[in-house]
Formats: sequence, structure tokens, C-alpha cells
Amino acid sequence: MRQRRLEITPMQASDLDDVMEIEKHAFGSQWARRVFQEELEREWARIDVVRRRDDAGNSRVVAFCNYWVVRDEIHLLNIATLPETRRQGQASLLLAHMLEVAERQHCHYITLEVRRSNDAAIALYERFGFVAVGVRPKYYAENNEDAIVMTLETPGGEPR
Repeated sequence: MRQRRLEITPMQASDLDDVMEIEKHAFGSQWARRVFQEELEREWARIDVVRRRDDAGNSRVVAFCNYWVVRDEIHLLNIATLPETRRQGQASLLLAHMLEVAERQHCHYITLEVRRSNDAAIALYERFGFVAVGVRPKYYAENNEDAIVMTLETPGGEPR
């Protein structure tokens, strides 16, 4: 029943406050509001949000993902959920949605970077079939933490 109350939609400018609230709790180093506004204007950038509807029909943004569709690749930049709604399937729902986008857009792979210390995210990505293919040393400037580069090959169909 919970799944029927969740929906994925493209982010609207009116969702910016909700996305910034999620961003504040999700990452050690936050993106500026301006960066999200710029992402909304980029042709290749996508920000999708998960909305949870209550019994009265009101909705609240509880998760988002920001990714780029560039030629035959999707590059995942961010995926995050509100702390009180973690481990309820929103990130999995967003990743499954991204796989559908990859198929529709004829993308052959999805790439991402993830903090070496983020065991929960790494486990999630591995459940979806992502594999570690490299390391970006000291990638995260605020603490010099390494990033694990992960990729997933997708069926993708014929190139555009």
C-alpha cells in the first residue's frame, strides 16, 4: 500500500525548499540553492523527487535524485532521502526509475561516485548491480575522503 502513496515526478522550482531540507541532512557538504536552480535549467540535467501522499491527498517531497543524461550515459550526482524516511525504499525506487530512464534514453551505462565510508549507499548500489571500477583519491574536499567510482552496464538498446 505504501508504494501506491509514493510517486516520482520531475522536480519543480516550488520543490526547492523541500530538496534543500533533504540536502541539509544528507550530506556533509551541501550544494548551494543556486546550483539546484541551475540544474533545473540544464537540458541534460534531471532532478526527480519522490512525493509521499497522505490520506488527505497532501504531498511532501521525501527524496530526490539528481543525474545527468549525456549521450549514452547517465551520471548520478546525488540521491538522498529525509532522515526520518530512510530505509523505506525511496532510494531503491529512484534507482529503479533511473534504470527505466536509461532504457528509454538508450543509455548503456550509469556511473557514480560514492564516499568510501558510505557502506549503506555502496550496499544499495551493489544490490542494483553496480560494481566498483576505481577510486578518486581525496575527492570530497571538506574531509579529503576518497570516492569509489561505480558503474552499471544497462541494456540501453540501440544508440541514438
